[in-house]
Amino acid sequence: MADKNFDRVLDSKEVLALAFGAMIGWGWVVLAGDWVNSAGSLGAMAAFAIGGFAVVLIGLTYAELAAAMPLTGGEHVYSHRAFGMTGSFICTWAIILGYISVVAFEAVALPTVIEELFPGYKRGLMWSVAGWDVYFTWAAVGVAGAVVMTWVNITGIKSSALLQKVVTLLILVVGIMLVTGSFFSGESAHMEPLFADGYKGILAVLIMTPFMFVGFDVIPQAAEEINLPYKQIGRILIISVLMAVAWYMGIVLAVSLALSAEESSAANLPTVDAMSAAFGSPWAGKLLILAGIGGIITSWNAFLIGGSRAIYAMAHAKMLPPFLAKLHPRYKTPVNAILMVGALSIIAPLFGRQALVWLVDAGGLGIVVAYAAVAGAFLVLRHREPDMPRPFRVANGSLVGWGALILALGIIVLYMPGSPAALVWPYEWAIVGGWSILGLCFYLWSRIRHPGASDAMIAAEIATGHTDTAEMPAE
Repeated sequence: MADKNFDRVLDSKEVLALAFGAMIGWGWVVLAGDWVNSAGSLGAMAAFAIGGFAVVLIGLTYAELAAAMPLTGGEHVYSHRAFGMTGSFICTWAIILGYISVVAFEAVALPTVIEELFPGYKRGLMWSVAGWDVYFTWAAVGVAGAVVMTWVNITGIKSSALLQKVVTLLILVVGIMLVTGSFFSGESAHMEPLFADGYKGILAVLIMTPFMFVGFDVIPQAAEEINLPYKQIGRILIISVLMAVAWYMGIVLAVSLALSAEESSAANLPTVDAMSAAFGSPWAGKLLILAGIGGIITSWNAFLIGGSRAIYAMAHAKMLPPFLAKLHPRYKTPVNAILMVGALSIIAPLFGRQALVWLVDAGGLGIVVAYAAVAGAFLVLRHREPDMPRPFRVANGSLVGWGALILALGIIVLYMPGSPAALVWPYEWAIVGGWSILGLCFYLWSRIRHPGASDAMIAAEIATGHTDTAEMPAE
């Protein structure tokens, strides 16, 4: 039936904007100075080069699988084909936590950034959460933003893609202005020290880099809405990752040239101050804040798309309640899944910033668990189904797959107790534990209520292309 099909409408520019825009959120505006101070100018760039290499390996496994199985849900399908229902449930449930955490946090980031443009706009203290005062006007901005983003996503993937493309272009223009302005007016002496605190400084930045690149995995989630040959989907995914690596290294270089180490340490938002210094005017800093708001919008939009499609895929396979698999009869979007993610982002500002930081940290672990599962699925399917059609085939597959798996597992270890990046006890571990228990309940419900349904559904999706993907060209 037509109303059960996604609209295949996204072109190459829109897909690239979706992934790249997801990866360049607000973090580069806030954290670039910390990166330079922790590792030095060249040390921070080296950390992003190393981290980028790791993400490229993981991205290559995604690219091959996304081109081979261009189905809504991405990781959900790959892990199910390799590991069955249990492996797929763990993988997809983990990444949904990551997507929801980012969407919820963007609803908190927006009113926080608005305060940079309009200081003192917070009025009407309501309550405090973990020491963070929640004001009515501040929360209202976040809630309003969440309502608008949810509405845009319901009205069609094309509306979301247009928003993504326009805002990503704005961010690119401002970023290029920052880099070129710093080249012309910056000083090479400002780049000292080139390396700070030796390998420890590089490691301190390195552990942050994988989560700056989160977002390329949104492409597989929306695969059935992409109107491109399968091979090109894989290529665009890798191009988006390489663009993000270049972006972050360029931002680090620009801040290093524009500000001295002392100026960077003293700045509240070093990237904003670097922009103002590069052009000798505070208006340039305000422009960069607007670009940062754009980054919030692009990440928010992309992860709302990714999270809703992952939820839809699980519901469609009878792993979650079936009402979450409903497509809008007019807009062909997973309306109930979007409303679920949107509702969580609407209430997020009421909890304040600190509680959402805990959620994002816990969600980061979920995303890396999914990365490890995809790398494992890549290796299993290479071994078990060597003749599976792979329009985008990765060279040296075993080396890439094992490298991606080892790196993903290594990042997971960084979250464990005793690591510098360990999750905070008890708050962040409580989120992970609570999400896991909720997932276990749905898993058992699915096993009892719909035994074998997911196996049959995934097999049918792979055989038929789920909706109309079988009609697409293979090259």
